[in-house]
Amino acid sequence: MQGKVVSINVSNKKGVRKTPVEEVTVVENKGIAGDAHASSEWHRQVSLLAIESIKKMQSLGLDVKPGDFAENITTEGIDLLSLPLGTRVKIGNDVIGEVSQIGKECHSRCAIYYQAGDCVMPKEGIFIRVMKGGFVKVGDSVVVAERKPLDYYLTDIELRPY
Repeated sequence: MQGKVVSINVSNKKGVRKTPVEEVTVVENKGIAGDAHASSEWHRQVSLLAIESIKKMQSLGLDVKPGDFAENITTEGIDLLSLPLGTRVKIGNDVIGEVSQIGKECHSRCAIYYQAGDCVMPKEGIFIRVMKGGFVKVGDSVVVAERKPLDYYLTDIELRPY
């Protein structure tokens, strides 16, 4: 399965829409350099959302674009929700990430939710842990590299053994 990066989005503050940029440095075990969500918290270092999900919201009449759902990387051509936890993805020439969380719990409703009555990021966004850092730019490929079984699973953000 292969797709591409259609937008890269960053913000230096949490809780705001992200601004598109042309390229970023992705730091191993951290996330995107300069982004407010970069952290050593392993399960939510970089967020991905498919442009197909954004187009679904646009079809409801919303004026939304990549970055408005606070995703770091907007992809095209990959069914992100079909990737089980532990799936490895290669982004561009260097970056390797591992799917660490699917969806997220929204603790407070965002402006998109109030505008549309729904939001796609909690249901259709995924998060990766950065296994190998490097550079990513708009237009880079996103390739599903390997599916690896995990010996743990996530419920919300808690780590629990089988």
